[in-house]
Amino acid sequence: MVVAVVTGATGFTGKAVVAELLKRGIQAVAHVRPDSHDLPRWQAYFAELGAEVDTTPWQPHAMASMLQKRAAVLVFCCVGTTRARMKAQGAAQNSYEAVDYALPKLLAEASAAAGCVRRFVYLSSLGAGPNAQGAYLQWRWKAEEAVRAAGVPFTIARPSLITGERDERRPSEAFAGKALDGLLSVVGALGATTLRDRYHSTTDARLAGALVRIGLDPDMAGQTVLAEKLS
Repeated sequence: MVVAVVTGATGFTGKAVVAELLKRGIQAVAHVRPDSHDLPRWQAYFAELGAEVDTTPWQPHAMASMLQKRAAVLVFCCVGTTRARMKAQGAAQNSYEAVDYALPKLLAEASAAAGCVRRFVYLSSLGAGPNAQGAYLQWRWKAEEAVRAAGVPFTIARPSLITGERDERRPSEAFAGKALDGLLSVVGALGATTLRDRYHSTTDARLAGALVRIGLDPDMAGQTVLAEKLS
């Protein structure tokens, strides 16, 4: 039985990845922060899906030990924060550096230390790069670099805008997705199909399917996969 651990499992894409793994007959372990106020709810939620819940603390040795004991073959890193969440919880406690960079770095290094992980799939973002604009994409790029340097077989995914049914309402996101897709349809009709496919929005379910697919594909090891190949 293939065992896959999903961190950020309570997030928008993380939940969809857990569901996709189970649909494919892969044993899914949903990681939930041990200090989560909603832990009982998430335990019930994932139990109903048929996934296990893990509450290992975000500490290097503890994470490596957990992955080793579970003989995890796949690790999906779907962690991330938002500007709204940073403002609500305090930037010092939940900054891009502390979450979007430090946690993927810790997990990638723990995955390498565990010795059993065959693929580490990191969910980054389109636009991440050495010359990225804005703190969010800059820290995403630094996280990518940390993943590449960790010594674990990896695949990095850079999707465009992700849409779907979130726990919290984001009408502006849905509007932006529709507006962008409408514009890109026109651009594509004029011949710029690569541009259309790269920046077109995707749903959480479609992205989850792509993440699992590239995680299982031997040819995707060491690759950075852009949005047009995540559909």
